[in-house]
Amino acid sequence: MKVYLDDERATPEGWVRCYWPDEAIRYLETRQVTHLSLDHDLGDDVRGTGYDVVLWLEKTLHEDPTFPFPYVLVHSQNVSAKAKMELALRRMKDKFT
Repeated sequence: MKVYLDDERATPEGWVRCYWPDEAIRYLETRQVTHLSLDHDLGDDVRGTGYDVVLWLEKTLHEDPTFPFPYVLVHSQNVSAKAKMELALRRMKDKFT
């Protein structure tokens, strides 16, 4: 399954759309997500950002190293947040794959 988290952009064909981090996390919990594309700014930081999904993934991998690490793309235009998310993902990939 391919999961696309974004509040504004069009969903690519073949991807499941999520607007909020908790939705993306619910899909990840199924262990069926092979690809994950994340935006950072989702219009309402009270409900979370794409970085919350990265943090959840990191925590989950620490607790369960057998959790399937999906291919993750950060498509955010928030340059500093994108860099922070990509750095965390690279470190996870190096450690858990």
